[in-house]
Formats: sequence, structure tokens, C-alpha cells
Amino acid sequence: VQLQASGGGLVQAGGSLRLSCVASGRTFSGYGMGWFRQAPGKEREFVAAISWNGGSTSYTDSVKGRFTISRDNSKSTVYLRMNSLIPEDTAVYYCAANGFSAGVSSTKSSYRYWGQGTQVTVSS
Repeated sequence: VQLQASGGGLVQAGGSLRLSCVASGRTFSGYGMGWFRQAPGKEREFVAAISWNGGSTSYTDSVKGRFTISRDNSKSTVYLRMNSLIPEDTAVYYCAANGFSAGVSSTKSSYRYWGQGTQVTVSS
């Protein structure tokens, strides 16, 4: 599976962005999908995950109520809608496909395929 993320950019605090991740190469609908992020000098951390059919989602506590993960299997695309952005959300955001399960997972090692990352910068 090849993953291509896009939609990052520079936004003021309180603003919104929508990230997209297009998959190619294998049957997208068979994979649980996730978004992770990595800020400078920090470990890559889990942000959100969605099951193969969108029926289950999971979020890290710091983004609950502000971020929404969704997917469109007909377009082989997973989205991350980010509202009420704060400077602490500044990071490179990566999409990933779960290599072991069609469900949700917050564990990095569950994800076999990774996109190239898209930069999100939130100014104060």
C-alpha cells in the first residue's frame, strides 16, 4: 500500500485544516487507518484511528472534540478534520495503514504502511 498525505499548512490558532491521505496499491477498505504526528524533538505519537468501515474511531485525549477522522472507501481516502487548532498541534502528520487488523489501534507497531507526512504549523 502506498499512502500520500496532503492538506497541511500554516494556520492561526483557532483555525481549521483538513488532511487527506490517498491510498493505492491494495484494497483500501480492508485496512484500519490511523493518523500520527511528530513534533520536533519528540516521539511520533498517535492522533486518531478508524476501522475499515468507519464504524469505530479512537482519538488521543488531547484532540478529542476538536479532530474528526473519517474515510471514503470509494475514494481510497482517509481524512483528518482538525478544528480549534492550537500551537501544540504543530507537527508533521503521518497517515498509516494497519498491517494486522481492520479495526482501530493506537499502537505504532500495528501500522505497516506509512505516508510521507504533511507539515501542520499553528501560529499563536
